[in-house]
Amino acid sequence: MEERFADLKHLIKEGGTIVFFGGAGVSTESSIPDFRSAAGLYQSESHQAYPPERILSHSFFMEHTELFYEFYRSKMVYRDARPNPAHLALARLEQEGRLRAVVTQNIDGLHQAAGSKRVLELHGSVQRNYCKDCSAFYSLDDVLETASSVPKCRVCDGIIKPDVVLYEEMLNTEVLEEAASVIAEADILIVGGTSLTVNPAAGLVRYYPGNKLVLINESATPYDSRARLLIRDRIGKVLGSLFS
Repeated sequence: MEERFADLKHLIKEGGTIVFFGGAGVSTESSIPDFRSAAGLYQSESHQAYPPERILSHSFFMEHTELFYEFYRSKMVYRDARPNPAHLALARLEQEGRLRAVVTQNIDGLHQAAGSKRVLELHGSVQRNYCKDCSAFYSLDDVLETASSVPKCRVCDGIIKPDVVLYEEMLNTEVLEEAASVIAEADILIVGGTSLTVNPAAGLVRYYPGNKLVLINESATPYDSRARLLIRDRIGKVLGSLFS
């Protein structure tokens, strides 16, 4: 395995523009559970009468807003989470001018907390929240610290919704198109912490035309056979080794 770490260092040292595309596995080392693994959100015990997939849907948010927020606050927001070696390494690669962008499926904001500037959030962020009626902006603190079980707008008393993409909702077209564009122009595409099974996000890998695809994931993905470098290990361990 150490040999593969060295291969990654060599590939990056050769030069070229890097784009990173990551999923939930990037944040599990910050103690944020993923969705589908044995220890993930979908497998965890819940006192809710509905499955997580149902609770995290647009229709459920509209019909059972109080129950949505009960689940959301307890299972989707990790206020004390901190960037791990993967986030920090990517921010450093960007600062050094090697990394052009981070494309992420995560909603936790840890890439920005680590110092990354160009982060394309395919599924939105818990850090941004908007009134459904007047579009007034609210921070995560506003949502968590309100006395009401359902946060309401101070301007018009409308319901505040997190800027996250729920089931039944479309991804932001502009963000999706920008992500496809930067991936298409990358010399090196590093994909980590994602099983690449959930579309349309997973399909973004198809836009990469190059021959320097790096896949870092603890389990197999549909794109393994296309990878120039395949590393089965924790993403934080692998990327952290770049600067050790």
